[in-house]
This record gives sequence, C-alpha cells and structure tokens, in this order.
Amino acid sequence: MSNILHITASIRGDESISNALGNRLVEGLAAKTGASVTRRDLSANDLPYVSAERFAANLAPAADRTPEQAELAAIADTLIAELQAADTIIIAGPIYNFGVPATVKAWADLVARAGTTFKYTETGPVGLLEGKKAYLAIASGGTPVGSDIDFMSRWLIFFLGFLGISDVEVVAADGIMGADGRDKIVRAHEKVAELVG
Repeated sequence: MSNILHITASIRGDESISNALGNRLVEGLAAKTGASVTRRDLSANDLPYVSAERFAANLAPAADRTPEQAELAAIADTLIAELQAADTIIIAGPIYNFGVPATVKAWADLVARAGTTFKYTETGPVGLLEGKKAYLAIASGGTPVGSDIDFMSRWLIFFLGFLGISDVEVVAADGIMGADGRDKIVRAHEKVAELVG
C-alpha cells in the first residue's frame, strides 16, 4: 500500500494558505490512490537543531551507539523512516524572509544522513531515496516563486534531488499581498484540482 508523507511548516494553522493547498493535495491524492497518510507538523517547533553530539550520534551505526547517542539519534531515525516509507512527499509551507522556515531546515539537517538517505561516491554524492514523487505547496506574501529572490523552492528542489527525489511538482500561491492576491490563491487551488484529477 502506498503512503503519503505530509509535512507542514506554517505557524498559521487553519488560516494558513500553504496548509490549505497541502491539505487539498493530500485529500485528493489519498482519495485517488487509497494511500495512507503520515503527518509531520513542523510548526510545533519540537525538532532539535543539530549539535556536534547529535551529528556524531546520527552518523554512528545503530549497533555501535551508546545509550546517550541512541537517544540523540531517535528523532532523526523516526524522520528518516517516515521519508523511506513514503511514496509521495507533500511539503506545505510559507516563504519566510525569502527562504524556508527554520523548522524545515532543522528537518532537512536531521534527514540528510550519509549512508542512509544519500551516499558519497567517487563522482560525488548520490541520493538513496529514488522513485518517490514530491509536491511543494508554497504560499508567499511578496516573493515570486521561482524568482531570483525565492530561496525556498529552489533550495527544496535541490535538497530533495540530493536525496534522490527528483520528481518534484510546485504549486504556489505567491505574491498574495497584492490586489490580485485572492485570484492567485484560487488559481493555486485550481492547479491542485488538476494535479489530483
């Protein structure tokens, strides 16, 4: 059975435009495919930032970890398992100050594990999570998605590709603080409807 990993990052809860787009994607794809859904809300701000000790614990083979290292690595193990189990990943979030919310960066730092989600080769790093589809549901008040000042979508596409996830679709309600903001939100929802059939 297929599985959708739904990651949200907006602090605005039910008022969030990115959450609304992501929810519609999840609901539509789950109804279409019968997939189960795993939810990870990053807005809870409960992910730790990587410290030297946590970094060492994450790289240590599970069988070789001390009890303290096992405790430090537990959250990364959980996040990585969620990614590995998913066929489809939906990341819904706003652009904050031209980039990803800090919680998304914290998540990325925890799931990027050499030997597990990517590996080093003589020709450079190779992602180990191939064969997955990702969707980015992005909302932005003033930053045009795909522009030179959008450091969120480009970074996420690059990061997912680094992990081996190269099939990435972007749905954006961007520039919504303008006079035509409501129309842009409607168009983003129309694109979601097209994507889920």
